[in-house]
Amino acid sequence: MRLDSVKIKNFRGYKDEVVIKIDDLTAFVGKNDIGKSTVLEALDIFFNDGKGNYVVKLDKDDINKSALNDGDNDIYITAIFSNLPTSITIDATRPTTFENEYLLNSDGKLEIVKRYPNAGAAKVYIRANHPCNPKCSELLLKKLNDYKKIINDEDIECENLTVNAIMRSAIWGRFVDDLQLTEILIDTSKEDAKNIWEKVQTYLPQYSLFQSDRKNSDNDSEVQDPLKKAVAQILGDQQVIEMFADIAQRVEVHLKEVADTTLGKLREMNPDIANSLNPIIPSASALKWIDVFKNVSICGDENIPINKRGSGIKRLILLNFFRAEAERRLRSGNSQSIIYAIEEPETSQHTDHQKLLINAFIDLAAIVNTQVLLTTHSSIVVKGLCFENLRLINKQDDGNKLISEVLSSQLPYPSLNEINFVAFKDFTEEYHNELYGYLESEGWLPEYKIDKEEIDYVRIRGGNQLLERKILTEYIRHQIHHPENTLNIRYTHLDLEESINLMREFILTKRSEL
Repeated sequence: MRLDSVKIKNFRGYKDEVVIKIDDLTAFVGKNDIGKSTVLEALDIFFNDGKGNYVVKLDKDDINKSALNDGDNDIYITAIFSNLPTSITIDATRPTTFENEYLLNSDGKLEIVKRYPNAGAAKVYIRANHPCNPKCSELLLKKLNDYKKIINDEDIECENLTVNAIMRSAIWGRFVDDLQLTEILIDTSKEDAKNIWEKVQTYLPQYSLFQSDRKNSDNDSEVQDPLKKAVAQILGDQQVIEMFADIAQRVEVHLKEVADTTLGKLREMNPDIANSLNPIIPSASALKWIDVFKNVSICGDENIPINKRGSGIKRLILLNFFRAEAERRLRSGNSQSIIYAIEEPETSQHTDHQKLLINAFIDLAAIVNTQVLLTTHSSIVVKGLCFENLRLINKQDDGNKLISEVLSSQLPYPSLNEINFVAFKDFTEEYHNELYGYLESEGWLPEYKIDKEEIDYVRIRGGNQLLERKILTEYIRHQIHHPENTLNIRYTHLDLEESINLMREFILTKRSEL
């Protein structure tokens, strides 16, 4: 199952619903405090429900303040999935499909909506293009006897009156020309629908969030030591769960034998006390197997544990754990999808490591059933990606957030230099050269130079010094290309910023005229 897109509403800085397209590799770029990490944390809340020690916990401060003032205190986080399993089981053991159960939206995708009233427990809905003909509506909420009554009343042929999925299919087949399909929200919190959500969520991808600002404490096992993260993932494997259940059952049998023998002896001496006692043995699901492996670790030279190493080394080890784990899952044939969400992977990393990491993420995202989400402030990371990988987050004039796919803006061809400028206000000589070259190639330089103030520039030609007059953009261009000429006052960062803005404004005007 693949995460196709995400919708967020009334969560932190996102008041109006924003729709975010997700690819196999998606990187969120934008200014500080613009809402990049919010997207990753919203997904953590959606997938992990605040369980465990390191996932995000939802509280009332997460409700958008403007919405709260308007009396709207419901947070919505919606995930839409494609590449769905070919068969599912939602009741008994009868295989069916999302399509046959009319659990897909109008686009043929699985859309799960989680509503958090007052930032409390989630109410789960499935948005589906579902039959609304009163004679065959809400079948997923009905019981066996309800199906039988409809089949008898409508004289429907059905091969098996003991399997819900078969009876639903027969009923819907009877009204196939008048299903009155309408996109509705199916409330899975209703008593008869709870089983649907319990089964559906077992097919969802595993979501693993690595935050950049976690505290470097000894107790932070996921960040400090990837083996602890590996234990959690291994213990979640269905085959391992079944093995532990078998062990727990064997131990339970022996414990009951010991308890029964002990109480039998006690009964010989004092029946009243013996009859008042009962052995309490926890179920297999209540056992904390992860505690058995809590001391797993990786140590370096002189047995120095990871949590005593530099932050860059700790992050580098964990990031490579993600890569190794994805490859292990691929080799093992594990079909469960997984999403790795990583905040600012460039943090504490040398430039060379940043380049290697982004290539590693590209390889990681190419593995079957694996998606990678990133936030970044690094121009190096951005330049290592393709345009389709990028999502630019901006704040609109009305205060609402806009998350858009990145397209060329000033230039008629993809320019990652421009993305770094738009996202990070990265005024670089490289981008200045690109803009200047575009003006030159289009033959627009003469027009661009009109009415612009000129400044003195000393040029060296044939060993002679020549005094020329140039506009600021040309002055900077010549200094970039002739650093050996030290006869002129070096342009400042403010000069570079002014020149880039002037070229961008001119190009935008010219392109709007075309």
